[in-house]
Amino acid sequence: MARINLRPWREERRVEQQREFLMVLAGVAIVGLLFVFMQDRWISSNIEEQQARNNYLTGEIASLERKIQEINKLKERREQLLARMRVIQALQGNRPVIVHMFDEMVRSLPDGIHYTSLSRKGERLSIQGRAESNNRISSLMRRLDGSEWFMEPNLTAVRARGGADDDKSNDFDLTVERYVSVEDQEG
Repeated sequence: MARINLRPWREERRVEQQREFLMVLAGVAIVGLLFVFMQDRWISSNIEEQQARNNYLTGEIASLERKIQEINKLKERREQLLARMRVIQALQGNRPVIVHMFDEMVRSLPDGIHYTSLSRKGERLSIQGRAESNNRISSLMRRLDGSEWFMEPNLTAVRARGGADDDKSNDFDLTVERYVSVEDQEG
């Protein structure tokens, strides 16, 4: 009689293959989970490093912005100081001019005229005064026009003073420009 193996060897082989398959599947799953975990850690590490770099850059940018603000404040202060220095230099340079102007005003003043008020805006000098006659005002204007310090005298008003019969004086308003030479304009 032929030998018949009644043992279910195919069944055992199938169970063994299934067990091997499950073990390989479990191994692959564990390796896959381990790979995903390592990738997650690596990405998290890179994100933390980048955030640290970003924080460092943000701090440095803030520091530079503070320095820029300080530099702008220093520039503004420098400009203010330069403006003050220019004003002081202009005043220092104009000191002799004012002396010459007053000296010339005294020299050009004819007898019978008195100044009551002087004011200056830029290069324009406004003069208010009292004169014994209109001829004296004309003489003053001619002298101012002939002066090397003044030009373009302009009589804006003449008013007769009211009062006693023996007081026939006139009040006058006069403007005159200061002569500005080329050297004065450059300085």
